[in-house]
Amino acid sequence: MRLTVVGCSGSVAGPDSPASSYLVTAEGAPPLVIDLGGGALGALQRYVDPASVTVLLSHLHADHCLDVAGLLVWRRYHPSPVPGRTTLYGPTDTAQRLAAASCAGTAEVEDISDVMELTHWRSGEAVRFGSVTVLPQLVEHPCEAFGLRVTDPSGVTLVYTGDTGPCAEVEELAQGADVLLAEASWTDSPSRPVGVHLSGTQAGQLAQKAGVGRLLLTHIPPWTSREDVVAEARAEFDGEVHAVSAGEEHDIVHGARAGSSVPARP
Repeated sequence: MRLTVVGCSGSVAGPDSPASSYLVTAEGAPPLVIDLGGGALGALQRYVDPASVTVLLSHLHADHCLDVAGLLVWRRYHPSPVPGRTTLYGPTDTAQRLAAASCAGTAEVEDISDVMELTHWRSGEAVRFGSVTVLPQLVEHPCEAFGLRVTDPSGVTLVYTGDTGPCAEVEELAQGADVLLAEASWTDSPSRPVGVHLSGTQAGQLAQKAGVGRLLLTHIPPWTSREDVVAEARAEFDGEVHAVSAGEEHDIVHGARAGSSVPARP
């Protein structure tokens, strides 16, 4: 299983990265795109035909789903259309929210079922995509939001926190993961609002409690110091800590402290 970081900037697109979007590929599975934030559709084209992907949305804040509207245009108007519809999983109000975002006419919402086949996540109910299984879990965030546990046929696991504050649910989801892709949106402070995001310290504590193999930090906004967030996480977690960048590729393997990364493509 391989993770390609399409975009990793938190809250907004950054000068060097689109907002949140991650491509997961594995033998026997369709390309899985986890989140599709602002700017991600353009970067995604470097790696895969956007019409071929299955889209998995953790939640519906714009920095995680904005470019689905662009994907609708791609599916409808590309001169060499791919047959069928894009499979998309997301929270319960996904259809209404995306239909409103993509509406080009005078109607309040648009029927997008011609190009999108939408299914709602059910927390705790795993979904199989070819050879890969994805387990969604509700986590702590101001809107309905899911962390995702992705497992390949060999049992290798990648856990993505999505956006979440510290909670028992994300701890359970992350248990024993080979790689934990954890948001770390700010440095630690008692003044931070509760139930919104993880700090570097909290991401490190999560990785240590869950006994993961490797910690990849993501969703760091352009105004937050990556170095400070990484330093906080390293103070709490005794394994490898790395803040991802757009274009990196990481092999997800058992033990995962042997996982590799590849620099961003030109």
